[in-house]
Amino acid sequence: MKQRPFAVICFAWGFLLALSAAAYAQDPNLGSWRVDLAKSKYNPANLAPKSITVKSSASGNGLNVVVEVVDSAGKPLHYEYTVAYDGRDVPVKGDPGRDATAMKKIDDVTFEQTNKKDGKVTTVSRFVYTRDGKSRTQTTTGVNPQGEKINNTVVWLRQ
Repeated sequence: MKQRPFAVICFAWGFLLALSAAAYAQDPNLGSWRVDLAKSKYNPANLAPKSITVKSSASGNGLNVVVEVVDSAGKPLHYEYTVAYDGRDVPVKGDPGRDATAMKKIDDVTFEQTNKKDGKVTTVSRFVYTRDGKSRTQTTTGVNPQGEKINNTVVWLRQ
């Protein structure tokens, strides 16, 4: 009889751990991503970066995001932010093109990100993940820091 409560407690803990792991695995944003420049289309093309790597880890009900970029001129950039999926603006540190961002979860494989500079919306990106979680496609429209209209389709591969 004394073993039964212990077994129930062990089962409950195991169930909670499995549930937590499943919730963690269900967020397709998590992990490391690298842009596939050969499959991506940047407009204007002359401002396409040389490389981008993104590392996202769980943070509350959202993400902690760290981005490493080598821009079109070969200049390295590092920026980061922590964002929830609640559509509220959060600060972005180190990105010359934006000082705030907000994210919303549309469904299990679709997310929308709105970027701002000095309180004005500059770009809106929609991320759509493949069901297998190996890639994502980001479409971005808006205005870049140079004031040019942009319309980018960026393909990312999970690392």
